[in-house]
Amino acid sequence: MRSSVTVSLVPEARGGPFVFWDQLGEACAQAASLGFDAIEVFPSGPDDPALIILPSLLAQHSLRLAAMGTGAGWVKHQLTLTNPDPEVFQRAMSFVKGIIDQAGRLGAPAIIGSMQGRNAPGSDRVPTLLRLKDALTELGDYAAQHQVPLLLEPLNRYETNLINTVDDGLNLVASLGTTNVKLLVDLFHMNIEETSIPLALRAAGATIGHVHFVDTNRRAAGFGHLDYGSVIGILKEVGYKGYLSAEALPWPDSISAATQTIAKFKELFPRET
Repeated sequence: MRSSVTVSLVPEARGGPFVFWDQLGEACAQAASLGFDAIEVFPSGPDDPALIILPSLLAQHSLRLAAMGTGAGWVKHQLTLTNPDPEVFQRAMSFVKGIIDQAGRLGAPAIIGSMQGRNAPGSDRVPTLLRLKDALTELGDYAAQHQVPLLLEPLNRYETNLINTVDDGLNLVASLGTTNVKLLVDLFHMNIEETSIPLALRAAGATIGHVHFVDTNRRAAGFGHLDYGSVIGILKEVGYKGYLSAEALPWPDSISAATQTIAKFKELFPRET
């Protein structure tokens, strides 16, 4: 497993759980100096100017791109993949495809989290989930051209009423007309929604495509009370070899959160001397 840290380039998301903010070059330098293997980037959109210099920054600092978020589609433009308005739905699909292209060129997957949307109160869930199913099928196949999966992230009940648990995610993924969608398991969301994080991880197994490495209070790993020994044990058991990416609040500040994250990572994965 490899380490990663998040970088948000979305002003509208300020206050959210991202370790580094705004300055992509500085974030890359800090991540590299602390010993991270990769960064996870949340751009303002597919045309974010920072993405032009991202490949050179990654090369300069010997970093990889772990994943790229699509959340700005919701935060900035109120786009979701379940909007019943055909015009809005197509705009959402185009937005995600643009992120898939940007990430895919660098060998990384795109993340569908908040862009899954919500089911309107009192309305039938079935049409909403069918729209999400159709969207993920098309987008999963679209991502395949870059030889990367599409990542679907179950979110806690306060952020969506659609895909909340690993089981929700597994059922949806199994129903898709593509095999190119994996689950992003976020330890913070799992702490709220799962009765047992280890059992949920074991159930997810080979469907796990990415892990958000964060503590129970959404602070950096080790700043809460999660039992990381059992989490890492199950991830090893199911053969997960991807990134543990810190989508955590910059508490008490970005450098402290990043330093705590990499310290916890090294504690869990001591290098042989």
